[in-house]
Amino acid sequence: MKNQGNHYNFSISIDYNTTSMKILILFAHPALHKSNINRHLIDGLDKIEGVTFHDLYEVYPDYDIDIKAEQKLLTEHDCIIFHHPMYWYSMPALLKEWMDLVLSHGWAYGSEGTALKGKLFLSVLTTGGPRQAFLPTGLHKHTVNELLVPLDLTVRRCGMIGLPPFVIHGTYAMEFEELNMLKDKYRMLLKLIADDVLIVEEVSSLEYLNDYNLLEV
Repeated sequence: MKNQGNHYNFSISIDYNTTSMKILILFAHPALHKSNINRHLIDGLDKIEGVTFHDLYEVYPDYDIDIKAEQKLLTEHDCIIFHHPMYWYSMPALLKEWMDLVLSHGWAYGSEGTALKGKLFLSVLTTGGPRQAFLPTGLHKHTVNELLVPLDLTVRRCGMIGLPPFVIHGTYAMEFEELNMLKDKYRMLLKLIADDVLIVEEVSSLEYLNDYNLLEV
């Protein structure tokens, strides 16, 4: 990776063949045809070794979620990723419905609900607002991490290990060069997780996982 002024070029060759952790990306976007950003970000994710890309709106257009199939998918993976646009400071409706049905008592939480215990969890979010809008003094008066508190509590209740979110701000005005850099960085982080070399203690204090210095890896 080369430093180009204030930007890094993450377009490097990555060997995706040998992995030790399996990643499940639960993708939820009800209007993907309108989102050039997310279409670009997810392009090729299903080709990465160790990564299962699961498009909820494609699989369940009628919201008829197969709970047992979804629970089986979760048990087969070591890291769970929610990838979605931020809708009204939260998530798209189908992903919330998925949580309500799939993360059931006695399976995901409760005295006998340990199916997800010890798994990694990561949110990948896209939002039109710039990063400075999500400050106590900004437009929204709250940070992204404050808005994610209900999800963080869910992750903790299920015994999972939460990572800082990977957040893509300013999607309405994003230049292709910046988008391409973020796409490559996203894939680099997936590779680090799949290879089980991302040290949770090193990243836990970050606001965003985007801020992780890949140059030191």
